[in-house]
Amino acid sequence: MIHPTASVDHAALIGKDVEVGAYTVIGADVEVGNGSHIGPHVVISGPTVIGQRNRIYQFSSLGEAPQDLKYAGEPTRLVVGDDNVIREYVTFNRGTVDGHNQTRIGSNNLFMAYCHVAHDCIVGSHTVFANAASLAGHVEVGDFATLGGFTSVHQFSRIGAHSFIGLGSVVTQDIPPFSTAAGNRARAVGINKVGLARKGFSSESISALHKTFRLLVKSRKSREEALDELQPLVEAFPEVAQLVDFIISSQRGIAR
Repeated sequence: MIHPTASVDHAALIGKDVEVGAYTVIGADVEVGNGSHIGPHVVISGPTVIGQRNRIYQFSSLGEAPQDLKYAGEPTRLVVGDDNVIREYVTFNRGTVDGHNQTRIGSNNLFMAYCHVAHDCIVGSHTVFANAASLAGHVEVGDFATLGGFTSVHQFSRIGAHSFIGLGSVVTQDIPPFSTAAGNRARAVGINKVGLARKGFSSESISALHKTFRLLVKSRKSREEALDELQPLVEAFPEVAQLVDFIISSQRGIAR
């Protein structure tokens, strides 16, 4: 199931039922899990681990050296989970020794054409990156987040779980989980009510998240006052506790 024009290094580990298309190049120190489909003209460099049942489309480049001037050839890694769809011209770079030593992608993600994930990023699972969405180095993206087309994310920023970022946004600070954000520069404007309802969150949970967002992000109350008022909701709703912890732990500040 490997096309005769493909170049697969003898040291690469290729699982069962893997398809490799024409003129694809797979280097040494690359592992590809069972049932994956790799299209034509793909380049995968190592050290890289690709999980099972991934579908990688033509002209993608995975596991290449990080675009970091401090990088000096250290053996850092790219790790990709299972069941991802990686469309045309997507690029994932390996990590650096100044970061996590690896770039990590979860499972069940959709990366549309021309997306870029830079060195030392951590991307969760069930995310959607629309066309040309790009992450600079050291960015973290939570589970079920959606990045609109042509979204650009500044290095060291965090994108919270279940958040939604609109088309063409420029993200320079942290986007809270469960929220919607848009603009250049992006600002979190409220709770992602429609998306959360579609994912089965209860109306009570969504209302509690809305109150938490309003008090911690939009109100003029001090953080201490807001947290005192929110304590019953923190105890009652795990999602509220997650939102509060994210905001309190922010290093770059919340895009408010």
